[in-house]
Amino acid sequence: MAPAVYRLILILFALLCGCHLFAQTVADPVDSLKSQLDANTILASIFSGKSNKPAAPDQPLQSRTYWSVLPSAAYNPSVGFAAGVISSGGKYFGDPANTTLSVINAGFYISTGGLSTFEFKQNAFSAQNKWNLQGTVQIGKTVAMDNGLGTGRRSFGEGSFFMNDTHFENNPDAFPIRYVYIKANERVYRKLANSIYVGAGLSFNYYSHIDDDRKDIPISQTHNYRYSIRNGFPISSYQANGLLFNFQLNTRDQPNRAFRGIYADIVFRSNQTWLGSNRDAMQVKLEFRKYWSLSKTNPEHVFAIWHWSNYLISGALPYLELPGTGSDAYGRIGRAFIIGRFKGMSFVYNEAEYRFPLTSNKLLSGVAFINAETANNQQRIKLFSHWEPGGGAGLRLLFNKYTRSNLCIDYGRGTYGSSGFFLGLNEVF
Repeated sequence: MAPAVYRLILILFALLCGCHLFAQTVADPVDSLKSQLDANTILASIFSGKSNKPAAPDQPLQSRTYWSVLPSAAYNPSVGFAAGVISSGGKYFGDPANTTLSVINAGFYISTGGLSTFEFKQNAFSAQNKWNLQGTVQIGKTVAMDNGLGTGRRSFGEGSFFMNDTHFENNPDAFPIRYVYIKANERVYRKLANSIYVGAGLSFNYYSHIDDDRKDIPISQTHNYRYSIRNGFPISSYQANGLLFNFQLNTRDQPNRAFRGIYADIVFRSNQTWLGSNRDAMQVKLEFRKYWSLSKTNPEHVFAIWHWSNYLISGALPYLELPGTGSDAYGRIGRAFIIGRFKGMSFVYNEAEYRFPLTSNKLLSGVAFINAETANNQQRIKLFSHWEPGGGAGLRLLFNKYTRSNLCIDYGRGTYGSSGFFLGLNEVF
C-alpha cells in the first residue's frame, strides 16, 4: 500500500485507542433511558418551559408513539450546504419482547446551489416480526462531478471506441452532471423461522434532465453520453424499473442504531422493459452487517462491519443507475468521497466502524471508521484489481433516545486528495 494509506491506518488506530480511553472515563454505569438526554428533550424544554417527559410508567411500550421533528442543516461535498427539516418516529406494533421497533424517517432539504431533495424511509415490523415492510421514496434535483467508471486512477474514461463510424477518443476527465431523479423501492418480507425472512418487491427509478447544466462542455465528451450511446440508452432521461426477490437474516436489536446482532440481505433484481425499463438487466446485491456491543454496562460501545456489493449478471444498466459511491438506499456508502465518485457495472464496498459515548448522559457520542471500495469498467479495469480507501471520525448528537435516532457529522479523507464533511440522520449503517 502507499505511504498515505499506512498513515491513514495509523491515525485511525490512534483515534480508536484514544477515544476508547476517553469514553471509559465518562461512561454511565447504568444503561437507562431515564438517565439519557436527547435533542428532542432539550428543544421541548426550551420552547415549552418544561421537559418533554416520556409516557406514564404504567403505559405499555407498545401503545407509545415516539415522534420528533427538528430543523436541520446538512452538508455533502456533492451538493454543498443545505437546510431543511427532519423527522423521526417509532412505534411497537407488538410485544417489545419479541417485536422490533418500527421506524419512520423523513427529511426535506434545499441547498445553497438551488438543489433540493425529499426522502421518506420506513422499516416496519408486525407483531412477533411476522411481517417486515421496508421502503424508500426519494425525489430530488442534484449535481455531482462525474469521474467515469472504475477504480485505480484519479479519473478514467471509457476508452477509445467507434460507434456508427464515429471515432471517440478516451475522455479521462471529470465533468459536472446535473439531473432530476425519482426513486421508489418497496419490499415485503415474511418470517419463515427465527430471524429468517423471504420477500419480494418493486423498484422504480427515473432520471431526467441529465446534463441539463453542462454549460460549455460538449455533450459528446460527457461520460453519461458516451456510455449511453454505447449501451443503447437515451441521453437525457431513462428508467430502471424491476422486480425484487429477497432473502434476509436479521437479528439486530434495533434498526436505527443497532448495538448487537446481524443483518444479511440477498437481493435478486430483474429490470424489465414491460415495467418501463429501457433495457432488461439482472443484478445480485449482497449486504452484510455485524454489530458487537463491547460493554454490558455501556452497550453504546460498538464495533461494526459492513459489506455491500452489487454484481451485474446480464443486460445493461443506465449510467446513473450503476452501483457505486453513495448508491445504497440511504446514500451513505463511501464517506470521504462525493456521491458517484467511483462506480461500475459491478461494485464492492467494505467498512469498519467503532462507536463510543462521549458524555455520561449519552447526548454526545463519537465514531471512527475506515472503508474501501472497488469497481470495474467496460475496458481493462477489473473488479478487485484496485481498491480506493477512505477513513475518518465523527460526532453524534442523540436526536430521539426512544428511537435511537441521532444527527451525524463525519469528516473523511480518501485517495487523490478527496476529503469533506458529511452530515446526515442516523448511523451510516
